[in-house]
Amino acid sequence: MEALKQGADALFILLGGIMVLAMHAGFAFLELGTVRRKNQVNALVKILVDFSVSTVVYFLVGYGVAYGTSFFVGAEVLAAKNGYELVKFFFLLTFAAAIPAIISGGIAERARFWPQLIATAVIVGFIYPFFEGIMWNQHFGVQAWIKALTGEEFHDFAGSVVVHAVGGWIALPAVILLGARSNRYRKDGAISAHPPSSIPFLALGAWILTVGWFGFNVMSAQTLDKISGLVAVNSLMAMVGGTLAALVAGKNDPGFVHNGPLAGLVAVCAGSDLMHPLGALVVGAAAGTIFVVMFTLTQNKWKIDDVLGVWPLHGLCGTLGGVAAGIFGSKALGGLGGVSLGAQLIGTVMGVAWAMLGGLVVYGVLKATTGLRLSQEEEYDGADLSIHKISASPEREANW
Repeated sequence: MEALKQGADALFILLGGIMVLAMHAGFAFLELGTVRRKNQVNALVKILVDFSVSTVVYFLVGYGVAYGTSFFVGAEVLAAKNGYELVKFFFLLTFAAAIPAIISGGIAERARFWPQLIATAVIVGFIYPFFEGIMWNQHFGVQAWIKALTGEEFHDFAGSVVVHAVGGWIALPAVILLGARSNRYRKDGAISAHPPSSIPFLALGAWILTVGWFGFNVMSAQTLDKISGLVAVNSLMAMVGGTLAALVAGKNDPGFVHNGPLAGLVAVCAGSDLMHPLGALVVGAAAGTIFVVMFTLTQNKWKIDDVLGVWPLHGLCGTLGGVAAGIFGSKALGGLGGVSLGAQLIGTVMGVAWAMLGGLVVYGVLKATTGLRLSQEEEYDGADLSIHKISASPEREANW
């Protein structure tokens, strides 16, 4: 029976890893559909190569930073218990690799290729796993301190703060340091729209992310005996709440409608194992509304050119999720309890502060040394031709 349980747990978390791996195709197509045609190839290449760099760095360094596990042992040791520790690494790697995938959308269309890969290595090798180890592996006694102070530990079941808020708040200083795309904000005060190149590809990316998210959330149980249908239904309710709120707040704009479910899913991650489904619906709706309002503010009023809106989507909705777990996870609002609003506030603020500091240091150093941005001519030609020497549809352009 023990061997059967080990095999079932390994299969369970492996399937979760595969589902979250598929989400990276969603990141790629969401970015591809949102950027202009001359930057589509770059969007696809970045996500795949960022994932590859993340894998190597997380295997060699990051996983050890977070969990103290080294893979520099014989394969016989690694294969013990059906290789569960290896597939757990695979599953958690897909979370870690989501950080550079999130950042990629914010800095799209004008960022240099190789400096971003350096940033990916530093972020996945140290900045993300350092905080991951604190919140998910009891490092430095921080969780014990939070529990002594508030009565409960900081609760983040599937990473509203640990993954999404951290990714979004790292991206914010990167976007600001990089500056807006050329001709986005003109000297006369006019704003150039830079509309999405393909709503169908944008929608495809959103759908792939949405489906994979059920692996992201449900499989965060990490063993089969801890699986919860509550997590699945809460994820579903937050998804539709985000969609409907974005539909209304975004006035039926298809870009907002397809980012709405993602906003809801980001926000429900932390408390998806605690909330009542109606609470998850409210949290999702709040996240969908926040995304539309804050995306519009950052782009049009504050003139922060965050191309895919990754700071509102992941940074702010992830922050909301961390706090909402302390509200809607409470028994008073139909949740399971065992969570403290004070603990959620402390843990969320810590994640935001660490991410902003990390993003500022990494991208600040890169800007001062290698430079972050394509030249004006390269940006005008597009990242596809400037970096990869080919456009998304060269045969069609040749026929023209």
